Amino acid sequence: MPHSKLKFKWLEGLSEVGRESWNALAEPLQTPFLEWDWLQLMEASGSTGPETGWIPRHLTVWSGPELVAAAPLYVKTHSAGEFVFDHAWADVAGRLNRPYYPKLVGMSPFTPMIGYRFLMAPGMAQAELTDRMLEETERFCRHHGLAGCSYHFTDPQWAEDIAARGFCPWAHQSFIWENEGFLCFDDYLSRFNANQRRNIRRERRRLAERSIRVDMIPGDGLPRELYERMHLFYTRTNDQFGPWGCKYLTGDFFSLLPDRFRNRLVFAVAADGRRRDPIGMALLVTKGGHLYGRYWGCAREVEFLHFEACYYRPIEWAVASGIRQFDPGMGGGHKLRRGFKAAANYSLHRFMDPALRQIMEKHIAAINRLEHEEIAALNRLLPLRGFREPAAGQ
Repeated sequence: MPHSKLKFKWLEGLSEVGRESWNALAEPLQTPFLEWDWLQLMEASGSTGPETGWIPRHLTVWSGPELVAAAPLYVKTHSAGEFVFDHAWADVAGRLNRPYYPKLVGMSPFTPMIGYRFLMAPGMAQAELTDRMLEETERFCRHHGLAGCSYHFTDPQWAEDIAARGFCPWAHQSFIWENEGFLCFDDYLSRFNANQRRNIRRERRRLAERSIRVDMIPGDGLPRELYERMHLFYTRTNDQFGPWGCKYLTGDFFSLLPDRFRNRLVFAVAADGRRRDPIGMALLVTKGGHLYGRYWGCAREVEFLHFEACYYRPIEWAVASGIRQFDPGMGGGHKLRRGFKAAANYSLHRFMDPALRQIMEKHIAAINRLEHEEIAALNRLLPLRGFREPAAGQ
């Protein structure tokens, strides 16, 4: 297809493009978080928009009436909700009296899940079109006085391609669980050393002794009122973190979720045998052989319930369902104790200001080396039998 005949158009919201046209590009991807239903629901519910500092400015590419490529993008006036903690770079910009905001960010909002990339129709000359889309985003940034452009939680192969085009790749630590051919939960437990196997069994037994059970319920089988309950749990969890929380999703997001995205959802629902209402819930998203942990909350603190609802029962379900990988989202070292290995993901950055660009280019290799050393150090703490962190380059 001759690229000279392509037309670039910037959208102020996904309602300006048809669901089927967008999803024809997004559904073949591994990640579910770039699909029209998820991103448009963010906008329709008021979770993203000027009021929250996530202003949609999506780049689309058209061949006549056909959408052939797209990039979900947002103008940001802050860094909150990105889970790429770039405050040090903002501080450097301030010390040099250079602007850091507003900036253009490519990611699925509030969703620290690997897989962002430009969406393209099959048959397109991807390398050439990628170059043109990057040129268009830079033109947009300069025209509107944006300080730079970043892409977060990127698809690994795409990140390599974009880094080769002049973007700085910045490494970050995340977690991943991999199904090693497990046939049952006991197979998963067998990977741990004896002490941690006892700990996990004890944690699960303590909940059972209190008549607390967790059921995995697909999104289309969950009563609508429990979607609203999930919003209350989500709010309570974020309120516990105060100003460090990430409370962007509105009640409308959760009430509309069963109409828009239920085929991708599975819930871990915790019930006390003495009560009808759930005492806790975790919302997870699944696509293909992948599972993603997104939101969690409870009505009251119950020891070990978080581990059961967010890790053990989802892993049990994942093994039974043939899931290959489980990304639990951001969080602390307690994930290591449940067999989630530390891994690197990459954001990509390009500042419009030459001085800031030069500083990042000069120091990013050392920063990334330290991050990889931290990932290796975390993995040395894994309580697994015979686990050995691969040497660099393996």
